[in-house]
Amino acid sequence: MGLLEGKTLLVTGVLMQSSIAFSVARLAQEQGATVVLSSFGRQLKLTQAIARRLPQPAPVVELDVTNEEDLAALADRVSEHVDHLDGVVHSIGFAPQSVMGGNFLAGEWKDVSTAVEVSAFSLKSLAVAAKPLLTRGSGVVGLTFDAQYAWPVYDWMGVAKAAFEATARYLARDLGPDGIRVNLVSAGPLRTTAAKSIPGFEEMEGGWPDRAPLGWDVSDAEPTARTIVALLSDWFPATTAEIVHVDGGVHAMGL
Repeated sequence: MGLLEGKTLLVTGVLMQSSIAFSVARLAQEQGATVVLSSFGRQLKLTQAIARRLPQPAPVVELDVTNEEDLAALADRVSEHVDHLDGVVHSIGFAPQSVMGGNFLAGEWKDVSTAVEVSAFSLKSLAVAAKPLLTRGSGVVGLTFDAQYAWPVYDWMGVAKAAFEATARYLARDLGPDGIRVNLVSAGPLRTTAAKSIPGFEEMEGGWPDRAPLGWDVSDAEPTARTIVALLSDWFPATTAEIVHVDGGVHAMGL
């Protein structure tokens, strides 16, 4: 019997086979879960094509987390495929390049607000939209990049991640009485499509494998995906508002 046997999950952010979310969806299915994916706009057809590469083809519902109509319709759209949700995976993030890559001081609010809305506020938007389907004991898991530090080139996306982590704590507080857990996984740098869009990303990943006590493979999303699947299982029934680091141990090391 798999770790997620009989559970139903909504997984956002499957864009390419290299996406962390793809590894999560694949592992979840292998562990017995029924998976529904979300996508929107020009990415929708791409996600539908990638979904066919999963062990079992997964349906894709339309969801732009900045679109109120999509959010309001999410529960109905997901209900066309499953009658409840045991978990939601938030793997969504975006910031205009104008506010990354060494442009912190030049960042303008219009672009900064886009980063905060898509990368932080969307966690609340997604959780609230999915809440009618979430069962007691279910979990929401999001992906972050350790917001304790000012990283090279990450700039306003780092600020958005700090807001994201704070949002998770408040969600854990307010969804806890309904039996819904909210946790984050702080992964080390991975060469996903999103990461490649960050100007100067190699500065963030540079030296990471050498600094990690366990080592670190920037091309392997499996350890991160396994942790997300574990947090969605019944093995963490009293864990919420937590940030689990999956970074080879770098977060605990000094210079």
